[in-house]
Amino acid sequence: MIYKPYHYQAYASQWIIDRKKSALFLEMGMGKSVATLTAILELLYDYFDVAKVLVIAPLRVASTTWEEEVEKWDHLKELRISKVLGSEKQRIAALYKKADVYIVNRENVTWLVNWFDHDWPFDMVVIDELSSFKSSKAQRFKSLKKVRPFIKRLVGLTGTPAPNGLIDLWPQIYLLDGGERLGKTVTGYRERYFLPDKRNQMIIYTWKLKEGAEDTIYEKLSDICVSMKAKDYLELPERIDNVIPVELPKKAKEQYDQLEKELILSIEETDVLAGSAAVLANKLLQVANGAVYDEDGEMKHIHDEKIKALDELIEAASGKPMLVFYGYQHDKDRLLGHLKKLKPRLLQSDKDIKDWNQGKVQVLLAHPASAGHGLNLQTGGNIIIWFGLTWSLELYQQANARLWRQGQKQTVVIHHIIAKDTIDERVMQALEDKDVSQAALIEAVKARMNKYKEGTTNGSEPV
Repeated sequence: MIYKPYHYQAYASQWIIDRKKSALFLEMGMGKSVATLTAILELLYDYFDVAKVLVIAPLRVASTTWEEEVEKWDHLKELRISKVLGSEKQRIAALYKKADVYIVNRENVTWLVNWFDHDWPFDMVVIDELSSFKSSKAQRFKSLKKVRPFIKRLVGLTGTPAPNGLIDLWPQIYLLDGGERLGKTVTGYRERYFLPDKRNQMIIYTWKLKEGAEDTIYEKLSDICVSMKAKDYLELPERIDNVIPVELPKKAKEQYDQLEKELILSIEETDVLAGSAAVLANKLLQVANGAVYDEDGEMKHIHDEKIKALDELIEAASGKPMLVFYGYQHDKDRLLGHLKKLKPRLLQSDKDIKDWNQGKVQVLLAHPASAGHGLNLQTGGNIIIWFGLTWSLELYQQANARLWRQGQKQTVVIHHIIAKDTIDERVMQALEDKDVSQAALIEAVKARMNKYKEGTTNGSEPV
């Protein structure tokens, strides 16, 4: 695909090129990754200013997003990517693969620093989700701080640099400038700009800004940090659709394939039966989501990959409200249990709608059939997550229209968590083609079933 950057994306790329240390505070969906990769490409091959780049990112983002961006855009095709993920043996092999950009998940930053020690090879480091380095006590911060003198260029990316207030900024900015702007220690930063707020005797739980401190902090950061909000740069109401791919664990994929091929799946001494194409399609969607009902109506757990992806989306949103659509009762039950610390709310009553629109609900769970015509939810948030897709194009469009509608003041970001190499991909494609119906999906399943039949000849295994 040919890259035609929006003016703010071109500005962001140039911002990185022009500064040895820089931060982009761009909201989700504004193209931070492609803007950063464009700058990396120029710094490598036009300016010859850097030789080896490290990207630190959340695990799912490290696994998929950056490589997919390179594959998506024509101008980035020459960038060589190596993902430093998996077992230690796999990570070591990836480190010694010839590449331009090496990608590591943030949990392995300490391992990486210890591995190279004083022979740190990366002259440019990009921290995707800089806010994940907001604790000066975290080991990942301490490790990166140790090798910071060996890093020629450092870029921080995040949509929410201070989710809990400006107290969170010091560690992030320290990694950029070594304390030049906000001081050498977090203690000094607090004393300079904050007053104790909530406390229990000598223990201080929260801090509040001194008068005029906020403007002073912003002014000190203005030469290296640029902040862009979607509403300032995108014509509203705007809609951004994202696909969040997840890969099923080996065992779960084997179970999925068995069900797809044999129309029966044995789990924990019970069977999941699919007697028709329609039933099979539903069962496959359930397995893709992470659980399935057996012949007795009991829920059987398969995997948690979609829940993990949801966790990362929630973390990246840093407290922004999210409307999460689920497909099955077991999806709802698992989500309610997993997210209980966030006090998720089910969309059931007028009070739920009122509380959502007043910003009192961080995670609102809804079945698309319960969020149809007439519900106005647009004042409560701008992020939708499809945990499990629906068969119905009408339900899909109406559910999205709860936030993507007149009166919405922000860009609506719609995430679709999709299990790779499953029926999810066919449903997603049909939704994009605006040709979703029960019949269309049944035909897709039948085509898949025929593939297995045609691939089996003379007693051989399916090809």
